This record gives sequence, structure tokens and C-alpha cells, in this order.
Amino acid sequence: MAGSGTRNWRLVRADTDAVPPSARRFMARARQRRLRAALPWLIGAGALLVAGGLAWLIYGTAVLGVKTVDVVGAQTLDPEQVRAAAAVPADRPLARVDPDEVEARVRGLAPVDRVTVTRSWPSTLRIEVVERVAVAAVPGQGGFTLIDDDGVAFRTVAEAPAGLPLARLATPGPADANTASALIVLGALSDDLREQLVAIAVPTPVAIRLELSKGRVVVWGDDTQSDQKSKVATALIKRKGTEFDVSAPRIVTIR
Repeated sequence: MAGSGTRNWRLVRADTDAVPPSARRFMARARQRRLRAALPWLIGAGALLVAGGLAWLIYGTAVLGVKTVDVVGAQTLDPEQVRAAAAVPADRPLARVDPDEVEARVRGLAPVDRVTVTRSWPSTLRIEVVERVAVAAVPGQGGFTLIDDDGVAFRTVAEAPAGLPLARLATPGPADANTASALIVLGALSDDLREQLVAIAVPTPVAIRLELSKGRVVVWGDDTQSDQKSKVATALIKRKGTEFDVSAPRIVTIR
């Protein structure tokens, strides 16, 4: 009824043709701008998800865990001794193994001079050891203690290895003055002296003696002028005599 004052409203969906082309282009460009603005965030979020997944795979699971511990260079040592000293649990994520810590543990083995630890992906830890080389055998109770060129005592054996000179030392070790003197002299010996050397005796750093084959002796004195003493002694042992005193290499005596 016209006089009732009531109005009826209806919603009418406009056909797309009713929207002017310019407005449609404007709205399309607006959508593109929104997509372009959001794209870096979407890419960043995806990259973070991928990185997080990879990090979890590498650091948090046993998929890339330690399956093999390769030991290279062990000669007197058993590889199992090296693995035990390394103390790397099986399946521990390889990325979480600290090579420096493993190296420090393996260096605790007396025969080890140097050690290098590397990762070999996907699941192998490689331990390369360089063992100490004996330069003399120190006789003592229960066998012979082998020392290297630093004076480190690293192994005890029942019999002295063939071709290795004896070092008569009371307390062999890197901090022992007698050991240091013995090593200086051993390092200065000529091939002829080294070939005939049976033992070096160092009761004190100023009373060094070389015991040669056939019962001959070289009185060395202290470890100073060892290169000169070696040259003089090498010449003297070609002469007859049982004791050659080169403690003062300019004034030598033969008995």
C-alpha cells in the first residue's frame, strides 16, 4: 500500500559486464601487486621450512649418523684401541661430532704422535694417526721402554727391537736432562758411529759414553760440540784401541 510507509529492498548481484573494463583492469593490477608483495614472504617461509627440515635431518636424526669409524695409520696400536679412545657413539649425527675433541682423546694414547680427524659424508668418521718412531730403547725392570726423538716414553716391549740402540737412562722423559743430552748426541752421530753403536750411557749430562761393538767405548763428555765430536770419533774408531776420548775434540786420546 502506498500510504503504509514500508519499503521492500532486494539485493541484486551486478553482472560482471556491468563493471567497467577500466575498473576490472585496476582490480587485476591490485591483485598482482598484492601477490608480488607477498611472494618474497612466501619464498622466505618456504626456504625456512626447507632449511629447518634439513637441519633437523642432519643434526637431529641418525639418518646421517656415524655408521663407520675408519682408522688409518695404526701399526703397533690396534684400530679398536683408537676407536675406543675416540669414544664416538654409533649413529651420533656426523655433523655434531667435534673433530678437535676426538683428536684430543686419541692423542691421549701414548704411541700417537699426531692425529687428524675428518668427516666423510654421509656416515663415516676417518681417524688418521701417525705413531711415534722409536730412536732408542731404555732397559729397565720388565723389559725395554721405547722413546722417540722428543724423549717421550710410549711403549714397553719384552725385547729391544733389532738395530735400535740402548739408552742407559735412569728416568727417561721429555723433561729429563739426561734424556735431552742423549737425544742431542744420537742426532749428531755419523752413519759409521750409528752402525756400530750398541748403547749410549748418560749417568749425568757431562759424562756421556758411547758403547760400540767389539767392546769399544767413546768418551763423549757433555753434549756440546757434538757435531765436531762425531767427526773426530768417526775418524778415530778406524784406528786400533778400545777407548776413544773426544770430550775435548781438539785434544783426543786413544787407549
